[in-house]
Amino acid sequence: MVMETIHVGCKIENPTDRNQAVAVSRALVDTGSEYSWIPVKSLEKIGINREKKDLLFTMANGQTITRSVGFAILRVDRSFTIDEVVFAEPGDLTLLGARTLEGLGLVVDPRQKKLVAAGPLPAAGNTAP
Repeated sequence: MVMETIHVGCKIENPTDRNQAVAVSRALVDTGSEYSWIPVKSLEKIGINREKKDLLFTMANGQTITRSVGFAILRVDRSFTIDEVVFAEPGDLTLLGARTLEGLGLVVDPRQKKLVAAGPLPAAGNTAP
């Protein structure tokens, strides 16, 4: 079975100055990636700081690389969240990862080949008698 790929446009904002923003026209939705990967030039342009440096990542081909991570607000249509984003170097894919999708409250609808609302958020129930 061949998996279809889904790409979306998104907006990235600096969480301390939301006027500093950049549009990313095409990000691959990748539920297999924990983090979202945004081009380094886009993040630097809007003043996103490298908060965590030299984090190790294992690529799909088994290669281990290091990248920096910062904090950004990500928007897809009317949904938005704040998340850690990887400073994607030239040659890296631009990805919208699983953590961001969860924060956005979106899931992949494979039939429609697009992102849709995940529905109500799960919450702990009242366990008191």
